[in-house]
Amino acid sequence: MIRIPLLTLSGALLIASASPAAAQNREISSEAVPAPNYGDIASHVLEAPLVIDATIRSTVEIRGAEAVNLAPGYARFYAEADVSALIRGSSAIPPRVGFVTDVPTDSRGRPPRLKRLRVILFARPVPGRPTMVQLTRTDSFRAWSPALDAMVRQIARDVVDPAAPPAITGVGNAFHVPGTLPGEGETQIFLMTETGAPVSLQILRRPGQQPRWAVSLGDIVDDSAGPPAPDTLLWYRLACGLPAELPASSLSSETAANAQTARMDYRFVLNQLGPCSQ
Repeated sequence: MIRIPLLTLSGALLIASASPAAAQNREISSEAVPAPNYGDIASHVLEAPLVIDATIRSTVEIRGAEAVNLAPGYARFYAEADVSALIRGSSAIPPRVGFVTDVPTDSRGRPPRLKRLRVILFARPVPGRPTMVQLTRTDSFRAWSPALDAMVRQIARDVVDPAAPPAITGVGNAFHVPGTLPGEGETQIFLMTETGAPVSLQILRRPGQQPRWAVSLGDIVDDSAGPPAPDTLLWYRLACGLPAELPASSLSSETAANAQTARMDYRFVLNQLGPCSQ
């Protein structure tokens, strides 16, 4: 019998839901879990101080007054899980943690079976309660799968790499230099970052060819660096950090024609990156 800690289940405590697969099966299995989306998972890893690989040991459904603000079609549980690994975290956690989660019910109003389910939890510590964690979002409770596990661990490693690309906070100066031939030229766009580290974009145009672009990390502009590989931390920083349009302030010193070309090149980069999907 689980003894449920006295919790305030409103503002201070975020309630998390299971992955969409939970709505379809009373018993969740890793085979039913959709393939993870890199942008979505990267945003979770970056936001959560704790990323935990665990197996649910026991659950108690929370009803009545303690299930305040429970959405229709969901059930609320207090769960305890045995920790297999702390994938991300700055300090040790106990071998068993408790948390509160909302899970979708099926068409008959029955919740899925959670006991013995292996999960990935994106969470934060609960002050004064070392054996409890607080899920960071409404979808921070994910059924484990090999693909999800591999993606989460790779992102967690990339985030702590000293050479990790910084978060993009805005766009600085941008300019376009026309070439000697019609349709030839180069655009350079300098980005602002959370750490102040330099990041820039270069777009090269040649007559009769599709534009080529590259991203440079550091003070030296490297046209041969090329674009970031999809589903990498650098791709995520750009796809999810760049604004939808090149700000007018970035082109204040440009002629109208050069500014228009720079805007076209910026849109080309965004199209090449694709949607953030976080």
